[in-house]
Amino acid sequence: MLTKAQIQEYNEVGAIVVPDILTPEEVAHLRSVTDGFVDRARGLTTHDAVYDLEDSHRADIPRVRRIKAAHLHDPAYAALTRHPRIIAVLTDLWGVDIRFDTAKLNMKCAGFGAPVEWHQDWAFYPHTNDDLAAVGVMFDDMAMENGPLMIIPGSHRGPTYDHHAEGRFCGAMDPANHDVDYSKAVPLLGKAGSITVHHVRAVHGSAPNLSEKDRRLLLFQFRTADAWPILGFPAGIEAFDALMVAGQTRAPRMAPAPVRLPLPPALKQGSLYENQKGMKNRFFATPVLEPAQ
Repeated sequence: MLTKAQIQEYNEVGAIVVPDILTPEEVAHLRSVTDGFVDRARGLTTHDAVYDLEDSHRADIPRVRRIKAAHLHDPAYAALTRHPRIIAVLTDLWGVDIRFDTAKLNMKCAGFGAPVEWHQDWAFYPHTNDDLAAVGVMFDDMAMENGPLMIIPGSHRGPTYDHHAEGRFCGAMDPANHDVDYSKAVPLLGKAGSITVHHVRAVHGSAPNLSEKDRRLLLFQFRTADAWPILGFPAGIEAFDALMVAGQTRAPRMAPAPVRLPLPPALKQGSLYENQKGMKNRFFATPVLEPAQ
């Protein structure tokens, strides 16, 4: 699936965009399924096990910013965890033994999609080695105007930065610390049906979507079969092995990688969006947008 140049880009930059992974028909079906989820959010007044709602959500005008663990709630999402073209990309990067973790559908809807502050996924779930990546499936074209995912090139080779505020994990880096040069951020742009792949230690974030174009990105977390979570797997070994999507399970491989634990836990538990409400300083402005009457 990948050229040598794409593999080199991933290794050096920490992220790549791979076009034409899904067909237009597959994208159209996923959009339709997603529209159904948004419609069923009518009447909700708060987050639940499926939905994370925008702060401007109203029961009669649903505004969804995330579908949690999307693969558990519809077979169309679940099928992507084993999509042969996605698995082929990962095996080109890591080899044949691949384990899934979880998924979330981040929905930056036109005009009000919330930002995601700068962070490293590694801060949330350190493993015995860092051969982990997030695969983002584009349901819409990702362009500069609708808040694309942005990466700090090469940051996956650097330290694990502090994601705490006032001593508690908040899931975001404090921009006042000037840990990285945010002006060097590179957007991951592409057409619907493309995927992004970013390294678990890559610093990334995204601005709010104030455009007239939706930007929905279904993010899957994958890891090599020999990367085991340092904080354990409470569901047990059978459930852990059931997450294998290619090849076979492997014994843990220990590799040097800087680790910080996400403890004490965030005051606002829930999604990343709720965790990040605990931060003291923000990089991205969050507009207050009320639904139209």
